Amino acid sequence: MNRLSQLLNLRSGETGLVLTLGFVLFSNALAQKVSEISSLSNFLIDVGPPQFLVVLMVSSLISILMTMLQSLLVDRFDRITLVRSISAILGMSFIGLRLLVLLKAPSWLNYGLLYLMSDQQLIFFPTTFWILATDLFDIAQSKRVFSLLATVGLFGNLAGIAIASLVPFLSIHYGITTDGLLTINILLYGLIYGLLGINLRQVTLRKPRQKIETIQATISEGWNFVKQVAVFRYLTIAMLAVVVCEIIVEYRFYVVSGTAIPDTNNYQVFLSLFTLGRTLIHLVLQASVVRWLMMNINLKHLFLFQPISSLVGAAMMLSIPGLGGAIAGLLIQKLPQYSVDETARKSLEGLVPEERRGRVSLFLDSYLIAGGTLLGAAITGIVVLLGERWGSSSYFYGYLAIAIAVSLFAIYMVLKMRTVYDSSLLNWRLKRRQRGKSILDKIDL
Repeated sequence: MNRLSQLLNLRSGETGLVLTLGFVLFSNALAQKVSEISSLSNFLIDVGPPQFLVVLMVSSLISILMTMLQSLLVDRFDRITLVRSISAILGMSFIGLRLLVLLKAPSWLNYGLLYLMSDQQLIFFPTTFWILATDLFDIAQSKRVFSLLATVGLFGNLAGIAIASLVPFLSIHYGITTDGLLTINILLYGLIYGLLGINLRQVTLRKPRQKIETIQATISEGWNFVKQVAVFRYLTIAMLAVVVCEIIVEYRFYVVSGTAIPDTNNYQVFLSLFTLGRTLIHLVLQASVVRWLMMNINLKHLFLFQPISSLVGAAMMLSIPGLGGAIAGLLIQKLPQYSVDETARKSLEGLVPEERRGRVSLFLDSYLIAGGTLLGAAITGIVVLLGERWGSSSYFYGYLAIAIAVSLFAIYMVLKMRTVYDSSLLNWRLKRRQRGKSILDKIDL
C-alpha cells in the first residue's frame, strides 16, 4: 500500500479513500458508456437524428426535474447516503427497463428510455459524487487527487466502450444482445451501494444545516451565489454557451456519420471505436498533462481551453463538411471537456462553503447543463425545420455558424472571468475549509 501511495503521489491515509471513490467512478463510467453507445447507435439509425433532438429536450427536462429533487436533499443529508441511494435507484431503474424488454415494448421506447437513463448516469450521479469528493478533500488535496480520480473514470469509459463494441459480435455468434447487457449495469450499481456502505462506514462528514426549504429557495440560493460572486457569474455564462455549441457539433456529427454508415451493427462498432479513440486521447492528457497543468498553471487560465476547442471544432466542421470534418470537429470540441475543464471546475467549486456547495454544484453541473442542452437542441431543431421546409440542403451551415458565434462569446466571458478572478477570491461568500485529518485516518480497505 505504501508503494502504491508513492506511485500515485498520495499522502498518508488517502490511498484507501481514493481507491474506493475510484471504483465508484469507474463503475458508473463503465455502465454509462454501455447505455449511451448502445442506445445512440440503435436510436439514430432506426429513428433518426432529428427525432433525437426531441429525446435531448426530454432528457433536459427530466434532468431539471431530477435536480430539483436532488437540490432538496444534497445539503440536508449525508452525501455518502445520497450516492448510495442514487446507486440503488439506478439499479432498480435498469431492472424496470429489463422488464420492458421482456414484455416486448417497442424498440424506440426501449432505446429512448435507455438513452435518458444514460444521460442521468452522465450528469446526475457524477454531480453528487463530486460533491462528496469535495467534502472529503480540501483544495490542496483536490489538485493532486481529482485528476487521478478523473483518470480512473476514463478507464471506466474504456471498459464500457470495449463492452459496447463487442455487442454486435456477441449478438451474431452467441445471441447476447444489448438488452442482456443491462444486467451488467444492475450488478455494478449493486456493488457501488455495498462498497460505499462497507468502506466508508467509519467516515463522519460534518452535517450541513437542516433548515427545510422549498425547491424555489434551493434554486435561488445556488443562483444567487453564482450571481453575487463574479468569477462564478462569468464562468456560468461561458459554460452555457459552450454547452449550446457542444449540442450543435454533436448533432452534426450524428447526421454525417449516420448517413455514411446506415447499418445499426456497423454504426455501433464505428461509434464505439470513435469513442474509444477519443477516450484514449483524454486518458493520455489526464495522465501526462492535466496534473502538470493543475499544479503549475493558475486555475483561471485553464478555463480557456474548452471554449477555444469548441470554436476550433465548429470551424472544422464548417470548413470540411464530410465525415472526416465531422470526426475531427467533434474530437477537438470534446478534447478538454473531461480532462482540463472538468478538473479545473471541480477544484474551483471546492472554494464554496459546505453549506452551499451542494446547491451551487447542482446549479452549475445539472441545471446549467440541462438548460444549455435544451437551448442547443431547440436552436438546432428550429434551423433544421426551417431548412427542410425551404428545401435547402445546406442549412447545416446555419447552425454551425451559430456554434461558432456562441463559442466566441464563451471565450469573451472567460476572459472577463480572468479579470475578476483574484478579487473574487476575497469575496466573503468564499472560504477555505478548516478540518482535521480524521476522515482520511479512518479509511481502511
